[in-house]
Amino acid sequence: MMKRLLQVALASAIAGVCATALPVCAQGAAPAVLRSPRGLVVSTAQGTVRIEPWSERIVHVLAGPASGWEGNYNPAVIAQPGKPAWTGSETPDYYQLATAALQVRVAKGSGAVSFHDAQGKLLLAEAGRDVGTGGVMQGFGYDGPVFGLGQHQNGKLDYRGTSVRLQQANRDVAVPMLVTPQGFGLLWNNAAVTEVEAGLPNGHYPLSFRSEGGQGVDYHFILGPELDQVVAGYRELTGRAPMMARWTWGLWQSKEHYKTQAELLGIAARYRAMHVPLDAVVQDWQYWTPGAWGEHRMDRARYPDPRGMLDQLHAQHVHAIVSVWARFDAGTRNAAELEAAGVLYPQLYNNVYPAGKGRWYDAYAPRGRQLYWDQISRTLGKAGWDGWWLDASEAELGGWWGQMREVATAAGPGKEVYNAYPLLHTTAVFEGSAKDAPAKRPFILTRSAYSGQQRNAAITWSGDTMGTWDVLRAQLPAALNFTLSGIPYWAADIGGFFGRDPADPAYAELYTRWYQFGAFNPMFRVHGTGEGKEIWRFDPATQKILRDVTALRYRLLPYIYSASWDVTSRNGTMMRALAMDFRADAQAVATADQYMFGKVLMVAPVTSPNTAVRTVYLPAKIEWFDFWTGQRYAGGQVIAAKADIAAIPLFARAGSILPLGPVRQFADEPSDAPIELRVYPGRDGSFELYDDAGDGQGYAQGEYAVRRFSWDQARGKLAIAPWQGSFPGMRRQQAFIVRCAATPARAGVRVLAGGAPVEVTLPGCR
Repeated sequence: MMKRLLQVALASAIAGVCATALPVCAQGAAPAVLRSPRGLVVSTAQGTVRIEPWSERIVHVLAGPASGWEGNYNPAVIAQPGKPAWTGSETPDYYQLATAALQVRVAKGSGAVSFHDAQGKLLLAEAGRDVGTGGVMQGFGYDGPVFGLGQHQNGKLDYRGTSVRLQQANRDVAVPMLVTPQGFGLLWNNAAVTEVEAGLPNGHYPLSFRSEGGQGVDYHFILGPELDQVVAGYRELTGRAPMMARWTWGLWQSKEHYKTQAELLGIAARYRAMHVPLDAVVQDWQYWTPGAWGEHRMDRARYPDPRGMLDQLHAQHVHAIVSVWARFDAGTRNAAELEAAGVLYPQLYNNVYPAGKGRWYDAYAPRGRQLYWDQISRTLGKAGWDGWWLDASEAELGGWWGQMREVATAAGPGKEVYNAYPLLHTTAVFEGSAKDAPAKRPFILTRSAYSGQQRNAAITWSGDTMGTWDVLRAQLPAALNFTLSGIPYWAADIGGFFGRDPADPAYAELYTRWYQFGAFNPMFRVHGTGEGKEIWRFDPATQKILRDVTALRYRLLPYIYSASWDVTSRNGTMMRALAMDFRADAQAVATADQYMFGKVLMVAPVTSPNTAVRTVYLPAKIEWFDFWTGQRYAGGQVIAAKADIAAIPLFARAGSILPLGPVRQFADEPSDAPIELRVYPGRDGSFELYDDAGDGQGYAQGEYAVRRFSWDQARGKLAIAPWQGSFPGMRRQQAFIVRCAATPARAGVRVLAGGAPVEVTLPGCR
């Protein structure tokens, strides 16, 4: 009856404006579709569907109540609809809205929406819809590969044949963004716990979203066809990723947990004494006095001078972050202040924490976010920390989901808004950091994420993992699906959070392989329980390998920093599933244990013990070079790559230019040493080197410089352009050593590049 009343009301409203709003009207009775400036509104026997074009390639779909509903709770999308040119038309079977790139059709009989490219080729079609008291369901007739959806450590890259539960929890990150190599993505705008079924043998639909809450169907369809375009569309909707400071990309040393100020200072001092590069240390939890969880104060008996501690670290060019939680012990001043403001959740689970313990603040409330940051700022903030580790940012309520459903948040019932908690929580800290420490680029390490979180300068790590080979293997597809979800920065506890004794040779082997993998993650961070994993705790042979891996990571910093600029300026992705670059290659699309790190290097981590050789698939239609030897391979084949304990298989694609800097003790250490430019021939190519002050907000005001390198294959010449742009402290001249990767035994050509173009000839570089 309610649906019928809504349909009648809509028909009446449309009839009144039909002539003046240029509607596409059904023949005979009341019109079934209204054309408005925002798109099409279609009334069918199954309900009302709204189609809103946001750009030529992005369309917003709403299906549910006929009026008074603007979509579900959706803090992820911050963009406003654009005004793309579009046309409306009608056939006997459907209404159509078309932009220059996309055709969207609404079936007259069922109200089902289908999406087609500009030539009319079907990309995705709805197959069934349910909006009722039990939640919201939308089915689709799609049976191709399914990627994205956040981080789920089930070992799968393609989710077909599985059901994925989007519910924030330790080790599971719910990001309702789905992408496919068929050339489109879908952002499901529903923060309720959601089941995504993909190709289940007994499923009702080939693909479906079923959310426990929500007022109706609400999603954005994003057309590529390239996956970089899909990710760019997602970020245009939900926010761009800001630049991280250069030191972010160096080595991080952490442990659960350093117990005193002297211990933390000693870790940094020993790395410096050993001349092992290091950029950051981390103070994990339990630095507070017992019973003061959430006070954001250090126990002065163990940390007598936090400000002096950080000053000493900074004098050694070591940065530091500290763990803060959204959880508060009863009886603390901060808990009382939050409760007085009405932004502290009631006690939910006395069976887990003692009575009165473990309460969480309401991050959905603007007042809650402001007060939470103010409490951090007036205590820990005064010491000068360089960033914030937001542990349990989901916020560890998912295990008691039955109780969380009933919590009243500032944004609505818990069951309708639950998954968005980490986005609001990181927003509090990001905005507070930017306001109170404007000379620093905000930095957040967080255990959970939601759509849009890339705009908060947040890196998500994979949670409390076990130190086993099976878990290491599962990290690869988990990481790749996370970055395919549009959030670019991911990390893991190297060696597993629940690690083992570094003196155990079996664990040293696992740790070495994880460390090699970690060097090709966006964030390179050691962490875990038990015995520390500092480099000196391993045997001399293992230490040698770890030193070499660390040195390579630091040599790659010009490449990594330039890749981070690509993330910020062009919505790029640093850690790339092969489908992002080779989506027409079915074997590459299906490969879950290799990936591109930036757009030059392909990484094939070793994830099994006692390995000397591993198979590597080289994507087709391009040549590849072994990073270590320069050996050239044709693409489209599987090879046996050297993978002894000291080597991680690395390959560079033809037509690439790779900048390799000197090994520094910290990322911003001054150096007059040249940058090596390694040319991988076989086709024309280019690379854009980026540089800025390394920290601060100057880059956002245009204080940065880029330098383009271009390889001309036919002429065998590399052109080095002058810097474009400038920033304070910029070096006007830079020495380069140009080498041909195909002839590694030959000496490189040394050149000094300043304000004029330079051209370097590499004879025989073919």
